[in-house]
Amino acid sequence: MQKDKMIYEGKGKKMWSVLGEPDLLIAEFKDDLTAFDATKRGNESGKGALNNKISTEIFKLLMNAGIKTDMLQSISDTEQVVKKCEIIPLEVIVRNIATGSLTKRLGISEGKILPFALVEFCYKDDALHDPIINDEHAILLNASTQEDLNYIKDQARKINEILKPFFASKGLNLVDFKIEFGRDKDGQIILADEISPDSCRFWDIKTGQKMDKDIFRQDINGGSIKVAYEEVLKRILG
Repeated sequence: MQKDKMIYEGKGKKMWSVLGEPDLLIAEFKDDLTAFDATKRGNESGKGALNNKISTEIFKLLMNAGIKTDMLQSISDTEQVVKKCEIIPLEVIVRNIATGSLTKRLGISEGKILPFALVEFCYKDDALHDPIINDEHAILLNASTQEDLNYIKDQARKINEILKPFFASKGLNLVDFKIEFGRDKDGQIILADEISPDSCRFWDIKTGQKMDKDIFRQDINGGSIKVAYEEVLKRILG
């Protein structure tokens, strides 16, 4: 696989076209760290490689359980080949335990175990700071249809039902996570982007220690995430 042109650069990845393969892309994971709508920025060597390895293993787990994804294969420490798809402009957030913005918006106690997996949508628009929206907002914005929203929510809950017990078996509480979906060349909605400590919250079951990007957000241990991400990968590979 030979990279051709960079077609997109986001906060955590660069996307490259593939020479001679119009239906494929190469996702390159970056070492950059951002938080609070990119108002806080950092960089930690090796972070991109760790996220690539973690996301690759999680996507393999989901694919083996029947979830369709954009991932084809990892080709280097920081790169993977993915199917080209049109990203649906929604961040899909699945919450099992109350923390972060949920506690601030609704006054739910920090650490409260939710009675069911809560699925929320954010509209992907940097200028609007990715606002939280409901189904009708998504339809009004032409971001999706009700039928597709129902499918996305169903897939998000299935993904949670796979990942939550998996991480529990590794001594981690899957507090919440953000995922994205895209539409492939055949029009099928598939899981895209990544699942990593950048997009999930993991708390150690025994100690409650945070093992995700909140370390950077909250300047825990000087904001260095590498040791925690390495531990998450170690547990996944178990």
